[in-house]
Amino acid sequence: MPDNPTLASLAADLDSGRTSARQLVEQCLAKIADPAGEGQRAFIRVDKDAALDAADAMDRLRKAHAAPSRFAGIPVSIKDLFDIKGQVTRAGSRALEDSAPAEADAPVVARLRAAGFVVIGRTNMTEFAYSGIGINPHYGTPKSAYNRSVGHVPGGSSSGAAVSIADGMAFGALGTDTGGSCRIPAAFNGIVGYKPTQRRIPLDGGVPLSFSLDSYGPLANSVACCATLDAVLASEPVTPLQQRSVKGLRFAVPTTVALDDLDDAVAKTFDRVLAALSKAGALIEKIELPEFLDVGIMNAKGGFAASESYAWHRYLLASKGDIYDPRVATRIARGEGYLAADYIDLLNARKSFIARTEKRIMPYDALLLPTTANTPPKIADLEDDKAFTAENLRALRNCTLINVLDGCAISLPAHREDDVPVGLMVAGAGGSDRRIFEIAAAMETIIRV
Repeated sequence: MPDNPTLASLAADLDSGRTSARQLVEQCLAKIADPAGEGQRAFIRVDKDAALDAADAMDRLRKAHAAPSRFAGIPVSIKDLFDIKGQVTRAGSRALEDSAPAEADAPVVARLRAAGFVVIGRTNMTEFAYSGIGINPHYGTPKSAYNRSVGHVPGGSSSGAAVSIADGMAFGALGTDTGGSCRIPAAFNGIVGYKPTQRRIPLDGGVPLSFSLDSYGPLANSVACCATLDAVLASEPVTPLQQRSVKGLRFAVPTTVALDDLDDAVAKTFDRVLAALSKAGALIEKIELPEFLDVGIMNAKGGFAASESYAWHRYLLASKGDIYDPRVATRIARGEGYLAADYIDLLNARKSFIARTEKRIMPYDALLLPTTANTPPKIADLEDDKAFTAENLRALRNCTLINVLDGCAISLPAHREDDVPVGLMVAGAGGSDRRIFEIAAAMETIIRV
């Protein structure tokens, strides 16, 4: 089996009998349990017995020609933010440990199960999803797949989700994305991460960060894998992804905000990618997008994340604030000073921002920008709060632009093999999900040459 098999290749192997669901689950469990690996930090809980039982059930159904889908039996990981029936949803925190177990699966978890995917465990994350870095002082921090002997951050907040894919501990992962939490860890681990148009996928059964910006999306080994998982999560038919030729497509590269303060490796990789796409016939235009300056203004007091998270956390902070990661508690507490008038201004500013930005980008097939301004920092370098804050903001900046836009976006690995990981973000206005998948699928091989 290849190191990074796709859902399609695994489905073919299951169909032909070259492998079984039980074999796939056992392989993933072995990698999670490997003491030399990141399994203990990537997962908060491993559902070994339940996963093996589910795998055996899928093998029996397949033998009886009654498998719920061609993907039945493929192991997936679930971010600790989601409800799984009978389990406590901790959201990467110790503050929720005494909460009652969930009475039902979150709808997105239930949809994955209904398609026959096997839930192998709950993945680690930034506490309450409030960081793009991925450090967790409660459950440990899984290292990025890059240069592991040194130890680089995995990206957040879906840190364990990305590492579970990069290390073959699962073949699909369910994450969330409020300001890049699927795309940042995907970029930092050399895999694919997708942020869908928010309205397509139900947000019930998950601990919220910002109900205005939250979206639930997949991380996986390829664009087609993410498209498959996205369709399942959205309760849409899983149909083959038709690659679009990039020849003749118009792409806008925003020069406002998105290209500021890039690490050298990010800038060089992005330039190389644009040159490769141009050579393949894409029409690339660098444009000013002054609307992007509005996002920093909207976030000056903490924005939607601070105001809306504080509304959810205020009583828990009062009773258990000493248990929180101080870096998370400080960011949530910024919402305490938000006035109702401030919040109404924020809603109106976002509405105007979406309308003006969508009008400006309408002539283009997609936006292209670096997923993050930085490459994955060393874990040891972020012990200082000032350094942490600076790198966190650089990781979140570009992705947040698309969340505020209520758009959709995918991060593709753009670096060459053995180089430091860099992500390319392909983004569009809300509702353009299928087009973004088709364009990204066409780019997948072009951009790493």
